[in-house]
Amino acid sequence: MAARKRASAADTKPSPPPQTQETTTLIDPPIAPPKKALIFKFCLFFSIPYFYLLYQYYTIEQELRRSILINASLCVTGFFLTQRMIPVASRYVLKRGLFGFDINKKGTPQGTVKVPESLGIVVGIVFLVLAILFQYFNFTADSNWLVEYNAALASICFMILLGFVDDVLDVPWRVKLLLPSIAALPLLMAYAGHTTIIIPKPLISYVGQEVLDLGWVYKLYMGLLAVFCTNSINIHAGLNGLEVGQTVVIASAILIHNLMQIGASSDPEYKQAHAFSIYLVQPLLATSLALLSYNWYPSSVFVGDTYTYFAGMTMAVVGILGHYRCVFLAIGFICLVFVYIHVRMNVCIVSACPFTQMS
Repeated sequence: MAARKRASAADTKPSPPPQTQETTTLIDPPIAPPKKALIFKFCLFFSIPYFYLLYQYYTIEQELRRSILINASLCVTGFFLTQRMIPVASRYVLKRGLFGFDINKKGTPQGTVKVPESLGIVVGIVFLVLAILFQYFNFTADSNWLVEYNAALASICFMILLGFVDDVLDVPWRVKLLLPSIAALPLLMAYAGHTTIIIPKPLISYVGQEVLDLGWVYKLYMGLLAVFCTNSINIHAGLNGLEVGQTVVIASAILIHNLMQIGASSDPEYKQAHAFSIYLVQPLLATSLALLSYNWYPSSVFVGDTYTYFAGMTMAVVGILGHYRCVFLAIGFICLVFVYIHVRMNVCIVSACPFTQMS
């Protein structure tokens, strides 16, 4: 990541024990309080169109709306729990030497502050707890969705573990490319849905049909999608709040897209697929907002590869099991990656200037 530097051996040498409490405070100051006003603005901006679609614009079944609201209530609890756990977890990771320095603030007092690393583990744990508790309110023992839901949680949990291992061991890039494929195996083995994609209208005349069945190629595509999503979030790391910020924006867009599909469709199975997507994206959005309150510039914590892998895998799972069949979705994501890489390269060049080290 461009905006932080891992602690070297010289940085982690044991220092003489502090003599007073005042000295201890100067060496390891507590992290800054969360930026609550910023998060309130984010919530207000995204929640107004979301709840307007849920209650006013579309006629959604009462039971489905009830499940969405139960999930949202759990997410509110998860938001405050994540905010309370991040300062506690930051003290533990600092003790274990998991910290970095913000190199974009080099030469300033903030550039010498030890910033706790790998706080994405808190977000991942709270997300899993919320997703597991939600099963009690929504799924029965004979639910057709229960197997795929648990397979999705297994893949996400696997990715959180591998991301934390990467933060601790600093895994090489050639190995990082394989980790999402391994983590996606539970999901691929449990997937029992369709293997078709919807052809965009301008291409129908060339393909000859509106819906194309890919067969086993579709499962290969799902495995590659998991690799793409996780690394697309991870490769954008480098500026305060960038990883979490883009996740918040994408998750909000996914929620609105799901409500639009539910409101416009009359197929119960199709509605349930998009509701399934909502059940996973709402906890992702709530916990990410809590992390963003600490990671926004000037960042108090670093999210680490744990969060980037977790967020990418969650969005891959949502796209696969939410049955997003339009090929334009993949094309749009690819275009977004190239735009971000181009902007990132320009930012890195500009940040080398001493007058622009403000990221």
